[in-house]
Amino acid sequence: MRRIDVLGIGVGLLAAGAIAYFVFRGVGLDSINAGIWSQVLLVGGLVGWLLTYLFRALTQNMTLNQQLKDYEDAVLQKRLEELTPEQLAQLQAEIEQERQSRKQSKG
Repeated sequence: MRRIDVLGIGVGLLAAGAIAYFVFRGVGLDSINAGIWSQVLLVGGLVGWLLTYLFRALTQNMTLNQQLKDYEDAVLQKRLEELTPEQLAQLQAEIEQERQSRKQSKG
C-alpha cells in the first residue's frame, strides 16, 4: 500500500467520524453523546476489521500467502513441462516406489 493510500484512508476515516457526529447531532443528541456514539461506531468498525484480519492471518488466507503459493505452483508446473518423457517416467516410478514403501511401513 502506498503512502497516499494510507493518507486517503486516514482522511476518509476522519470524514466518516465527522459525518457520524453531525448525523447524531441532527438526530437530536447533544455534542458529548454525539461524540461518544461516533467514536463507538469508529472503534466498532476498527475492531470488526481487526477480527477479519486476524481470521485471514490465522487461516493463512492472505494475499502474500496466496501469491507465494501461486508462484510455487507455476515454478513446479514449468519444471514439470521441461522434463523429457524419460525423466517424467523416472519421476513417476520414484513416486510410486515411495508410495509402496509408505504403505508397507504403515501396514
